[in-house]
Amino acid sequence: MNNIRTFFHPKITSLFLITCDMFRYFVVVDDIWDISVWKRIRCALPDNDVGYTIITTTRISDVAEQAGGAYKLKPLSSNNSRKLFFRRIFGNENKDNNEEIEKCPDDELAEVSDRILKKCAGVPLAIITMASLLACKARNKLEWYEVYNSVGTGMENNMDVENMRKILSFSYYELPCHLRTCLLYLSMFPEDFEIDKDRLIRMWIAEGFIQWEKQGKSPFEIGEFYFNELINRSMIQPIYNFYTGMVKSCRIHDMVLDLIRSFSCEENFVTILSDMDSTAPSSTIRRLSLQNGKKSHVMAQATRNLLQHARSVVIFPAAVAQVPAAGSCRFLRVLDLEHCNLSHTDSLKYLGNLYQLRYLRLYSTHISQLPEEIGNLQFLQTLDVRSNPISILPSSVVQLRNLMCLDIGETTRVPNGIGNLTCLEQLSWLCIDGSTINIIEELGQLTELRQLRIELDKWNDKLLGCLHKLQKIQELRIAVHRGPHNIGGLDAWVAPRHLRLLNAKGICWFSTLPAWVNPSFVPVLTCLRIAVRELHQVDLDILGRLPALRFLMLKVDNKNLGILQGLIVSPGSFPCLEFCYFLKFVWPVVFQKGAMPRLTSLSLWRLFYAREARGIGSSDGGLDLGLGNLPSLQDFEAALRCEDPSEEAKQAKAALTHAAEMHPNHPRHSIWIDYEGALAPVLIPCVSFFPPCAIFSRFVLLQS
Repeated sequence: MNNIRTFFHPKITSLFLITCDMFRYFVVVDDIWDISVWKRIRCALPDNDVGYTIITTTRISDVAEQAGGAYKLKPLSSNNSRKLFFRRIFGNENKDNNEEIEKCPDDELAEVSDRILKKCAGVPLAIITMASLLACKARNKLEWYEVYNSVGTGMENNMDVENMRKILSFSYYELPCHLRTCLLYLSMFPEDFEIDKDRLIRMWIAEGFIQWEKQGKSPFEIGEFYFNELINRSMIQPIYNFYTGMVKSCRIHDMVLDLIRSFSCEENFVTILSDMDSTAPSSTIRRLSLQNGKKSHVMAQATRNLLQHARSVVIFPAAVAQVPAAGSCRFLRVLDLEHCNLSHTDSLKYLGNLYQLRYLRLYSTHISQLPEEIGNLQFLQTLDVRSNPISILPSSVVQLRNLMCLDIGETTRVPNGIGNLTCLEQLSWLCIDGSTINIIEELGQLTELRQLRIELDKWNDKLLGCLHKLQKIQELRIAVHRGPHNIGGLDAWVAPRHLRLLNAKGICWFSTLPAWVNPSFVPVLTCLRIAVRELHQVDLDILGRLPALRFLMLKVDNKNLGILQGLIVSPGSFPCLEFCYFLKFVWPVVFQKGAMPRLTSLSLWRLFYAREARGIGSSDGGLDLGLGNLPSLQDFEAALRCEDPSEEAKQAKAALTHAAEMHPNHPRHSIWIDYEGALAPVLIPCVSFFPPCAIFSRFVLLQS
């Protein structure tokens, strides 16, 4: 009781607690910023026998989890956003609208309303704020467009907008100093831009925002923690990888972007030049973001004179005509020219003079080579030259002893001596053929690697010894493209405990399911793409116990091994799996009730022979895989194999089609029969729809 008096008037507190003790009660505690505050409130609220409900709200995910679990509110739907927006502005003028879609009462304002709502992105605070602003204005399309154009420019001084900024400012000032700096850096990116997580963190590291020396972790790991903290505090909006469920990028809401741009301008943190700017900056540029606009000699001259002390320069494609000569930027740490066509410019002529450069991103810039002088950049940490027609990197690249991230294209080769880059944490794609086979041995020297993508024209046994030395690997992608099926090449490899992703593509097979594929060895494994020659029920049970597995592509080739048994996915197995692809099984897989509770997409590709499927999962001789036991199923595809046209195949196809149609979710489905006769294979689709999540081409013939 004493604790709760801290927050309420004593008389109100006493009356409230007496009432709560005697009657059923419902309490909402809004906007908790610290878990200690919630603990003080909670211990003061009585537990009674009548019943009670307590709801808390917070912008911080960690606080929500510690308070007892979180329900993450989704943005308002398009229609609900329109309802909130129009009813705040027009009141009951639209009460007679009986259509499912909420319509704007004024047709002239319909288009601009939709554009404003798109900027609000389903955030109730943003919708209410904008609606409150427009409710005080004339119902004039031009005035509404002025408001629309003002969002994100920091020029609107209306009281409602100011109130919202005060709310957002409170969130901003609650951030630790290091997170404020990292958040301000996001003002470098245009409105609605999808910001790649790895790209952003590397830029933070290059700028020196990541303090990692005394924390015993890599700078990228600390940067990931910073990034996740901004998500937890709702300052940025995460975007997830469709298959792995891991955060791959983020967006920043227009209202938040407006706020940090205003702060950034006040502190001369970032200078943004675009068509919105009519004059050149008047002070020294510390960080430059060129976002759009035609080439201006006045602007170029002014910019050149003010760039001498710049630390970051980011040029977006629409402003490629304004790319400044960076030779005089002696203090430049970050240079990002992604998607800027540099094929007809000499922008890289003085690249070797940027001795302080830490981050260089030349993704898809149409360059065919890098200058040999790049070896002068002894502080360089990130080099990204993907999607360029570069055949080989200059030999001086191996002198970059501080390089942590090297991203190259699949057709780009690296010179001998790559083993000197002992600070590398991320390497993709490393392509090895007959002319570069010696590089495999050097790979084992890169013991700091966390992410590795490697392609081989054919399997080489030396790779196994290298992988044994890479004990920090979290994401591993291996592709072998030529030669006979390599079976057992990776059998002796043991994955490190912190492995999150394994993608073994092409003709890279395990003999059996590796012993390390179990919850004890790889507790955080999220994405697994693997091919095994032999699979038994116990193996499937072990896979089902992986606590974090979200994506599974399991390919089996046991046709000639005499294993004639169906497999069962038992209750409680695969608790987090959302995408499942079973390829080339001989016998069917039956899903029992309680299995795969989160599965949304299921593919059984050339899974089994129709003849062997008779009576599977059904007492009447039919085919029942238990699709109805998958409560979250949204997409389903299957390809049955049959030696020749038969009634059994038709019955099996009909049974699967019926199961999909009778499922409560009515999942989108496609079912085929692959007739393996003497003639060429024939592919017969059951329905015309192909699930968008499927990873196979609909027009590829199924081979025997």
